[in-house]
Amino acid sequence: MTVDFGKTTDDYARFRAGFPPEFFARLVALGLARAGSTALDLGSGTGTIALGLAARGCKATALDPSAAMLAQAAARAQESGVALRTIEGKAESTGLPDAAFDLVIAGQCWHWFDRPRAAAKARRILKPGGALMMAHFDWLSVPGTVVPATEALISKYSPAWPSAGKAAPYPPWYLDLRAGGFGGIESSSFELDVPYSHEARRGRIRASAGVGASLPPEEVARFDAAHAALLARDFTADPLAVPHRCWAVWGRKA
Repeated sequence: MTVDFGKTTDDYARFRAGFPPEFFARLVALGLARAGSTALDLGSGTGTIALGLAARGCKATALDPSAAMLAQAAARAQESGVALRTIEGKAESTGLPDAAFDLVIAGQCWHWFDRPRAAAKARRILKPGGALMMAHFDWLSVPGTVVPATEALISKYSPAWPSAGKAAPYPPWYLDLRAGGFGGIESSSFELDVPYSHEARRGRIRASAGVGASLPPEEVARFDAAHAALLARDFTADPLAVPHRCWAVWGRKA
C-alpha cells in the first residue's frame, strides 16, 4: 500500500487528535522536556508533538518529508505564538549535526521508517544522555464502540490496510532501541476516551493511512459517504467517546 499523508493535509491538520496534555505533562515530569532543551520531532506531520514541546519551552524542530505538512505546522506555530523550526527531510537522512538534540521523538510514525537507519541517525544527532522516544496515541478496538465498525469499513475499501485491531504497545520498538545502542529503556502508558463529533470523526478517518493517504479521491468520497451513513445509523451519540491508549518507550544515548 502506497501511503502519502501529504494528500490528507487539510483533514490531518483539522481532525487528527494530537497527543493529549497528559502526555506532555509526563514528558516534563520525567525531565525529557525542559525549558531550553532541544527537541527534534521526526515525521512531524502538521507538528502536533513539536508544537506541544515548543509550548513548554523547548527549542523544537519539526522534520517531515512533506512540504505541505510542514507548511501547516508553521502556520499553527504562528497562530499559537510559539517558535518552531521546520525542516523538509527524512528520519534516515536528517542532515542535522552531531550531538545537537536532547530529545528525538517519533510520534505515531516509527513503523514508516527504515528503523535501524533511523535509530542510528537519531543516536548520532543526540547529545550524550539524550533520549530517543517512540510514542503512539492509538484508538482501541473495544467491542461495542465505534472503532471496530470503522476498522471493518476501512478494510472493505482498503483491503491492504494492515492496522485493524492493532494498538500500542509495540514490542519491536524496545528491541530497536537496544539494537541501536540505547540504554536505560523505559516506557509509559495510559488510556482515555477522546470526544469526536460525527464531522470530526469522519475527518479523522479520512486522514488515516487506509483512506485519504492511499485511496484515490473518488474512493475517499465513496468511503466518506458510507462512513457517514454508518455513524448516523449505528452510533447516534454526538460527540462519540472513542477509546485511546497513549504509550511511549524511550532509551538514552550512553
